[in-house]
Amino acid sequence: MEGKRITIFDTTLRDGEQSPGCSMNVQEKVRLGRQLDQLGVDVIEAGFPIASDGDFAAVQAIAAAVPRPIIAGLARAARHDIERAAKALESAIRPRIHVVLATSDIHLQHKLRISHQQCLEQAANSVRLARTLCDDVEFSPEDATRTDPEFLFQVLEAVIEAGASTLNIPDTVGYTVPAEFGDLIRSIRERVRGVERATISAHCHNDLGLAVANSLAAIANGAGQVECTINGIGERAGNASLEEIVMALRVRADKYAYYTAIATEQLYPTSQMLQEITEISVQPNKAIIGRNAFAHEAGIHQDGMLKNRLTYEIMTPQSVGVPDSKLVLGKHSGRHALSLRCEQLGYHFERRELDEIYRKFVVLADQIKHVHDHHLLEVIREAYGESHRIPPGRVTAEHAEAVAAGAEEPRRLFPGSVPAEFSAATLSAGVSSERHSEQEDYLWGV
Repeated sequence: MEGKRITIFDTTLRDGEQSPGCSMNVQEKVRLGRQLDQLGVDVIEAGFPIASDGDFAAVQAIAAAVPRPIIAGLARAARHDIERAAKALESAIRPRIHVVLATSDIHLQHKLRISHQQCLEQAANSVRLARTLCDDVEFSPEDATRTDPEFLFQVLEAVIEAGASTLNIPDTVGYTVPAEFGDLIRSIRERVRGVERATISAHCHNDLGLAVANSLAAIANGAGQVECTINGIGERAGNASLEEIVMALRVRADKYAYYTAIATEQLYPTSQMLQEITEISVQPNKAIIGRNAFAHEAGIHQDGMLKNRLTYEIMTPQSVGVPDSKLVLGKHSGRHALSLRCEQLGYHFERRELDEIYRKFVVLADQIKHVHDHHLLEVIREAYGESHRIPPGRVTAEHAEAVAAGAEEPRRLFPGSVPAEFSAATLSAGVSSERHSEQEDYLWGV
């Protein structure tokens, strides 16, 4: 594959778990850790061992249970943190100690209450200690994007000299913007002595909604690793979303000459597992893995989808592990989608007949949020009774069950979908035997 390979560092189990309500026990962390392995992430940050006995046990368990990826444990720039992390990672085949120390003046003055010189010494000494316990050491200057750049460069040079092999640049409070962050990454690459011996990484938070954009700017300016989480969970507004970064690189390969080792068809299953474990759902319109990411209600969109998916989908749902696209029947739907739904329910109408059904459907759809199958069946029977039923030999068993006499809630054709949604697997199905001009068909279809 052409281009530069980007390392995906997943911190769902550490930074993501810090999101209110998202804490996980050891068994849940191991289960998700195995799924992250299936997803193909390069690094799993399994936890913060010093934080609690439970976090220590989780890092220890994941290190033993998930052998392929690098397993990282977070540690503050303090001896007891670093030694605790090293202990938790003893069974890892590829361990990494991730050392963090704030470097911005606001953190140094108000939180740590140390000088620039003390910060430099503490950072270097901590990395040096970690390096004696682990061959792979990452350093993060917390709040890097609000740190004086010249001082930041000094800190990075000091930790490289002390043995850090990854320099992670955190936008801890989601303050930076893409052009600014890209400039910072480029400046680090150009001005920090010894940087060629280390990988530059980016860790972006989403307080201004720019975490993914900032991560992409970092990649474009020389970062070789991005730190991110499934579903974008994390402190406050969350972290950069793994699925969005990965699919942006894949879909827009014409603009980004980079690739990852992520098995993208595992994105949706991983997202679903995380939602199940934390009992926190993503918003329906969440990019890539939200319930509506591949759902279409507007008639114009449905008509285009029924003719060619490329009209309104820039990636296939299957490419991210979603079973299929869904066309949702609501007040914005058009005749094209309505006709296909009628046929899936076992009825066929010519164009003028469908017009009558459509008029009644629109009146109903204006009154309720979703038109369920049993609502549509009532409209059909009121207008035409059973006269337009498709002969039994032409309708599948599932279709037949859906129109079982008197069924109040017909069985969904695709289990797990919300009412009135149906798969676009049959998008090539014809909707009328009449022939019309393409423009007339488009206007009628929506």
